[in-house]
Amino acid sequence: MTFRSHMEAALAEARAAAQRGEVPVGAVVVAPSGDIVATAGNRTRELTDPTAHAEVLALRAACAAIGSERLIDHDLYVTLEPCPMCAAAISFARIRRLYYGAADPKSGGVAQGARVFAHAQCHHVPEVYDGIADEESQAILRAFFAARREEGTC
Repeated sequence: MTFRSHMEAALAEARAAAQRGEVPVGAVVVAPSGDIVATAGNRTRELTDPTAHAEVLALRAACAAIGSERLIDHDLYVTLEPCPMCAAAISFARIRRLYYGAADPKSGGVAQGARVFAHAQCHHVPEVYDGIADEESQAILRAFFAARREEGTC
């Protein structure tokens, strides 16, 4: 099977999140067949839920769609390096491969900060590929926060 990136779908979710006033992060869960199972963007403000990150919402939707709490052999595409909470959820879901765009030096939990997958207590470690659509992911985030600073809401 030929590799096909699904980062464009994640970027679309990030743009939609920005339109809703959410931090623009998008996530996509892909089945072993290559079909998209679930997509989501951040909804923490809309749902008044600090756990409503794009990754968590996409994992929940994918689990519901396939009827299992584990997403064995599924891949996850995210526009921003997952935070420690999301990295733990990715591990618990048994995601096969994690592809992400922009690094997150402030709140990342994969290559930065907590480095969740590097801990002995981490039961499952996905293959990790970073820098996928990095420039576009960063551009969406920069534009969002620049607009917030202009409005004085950041």
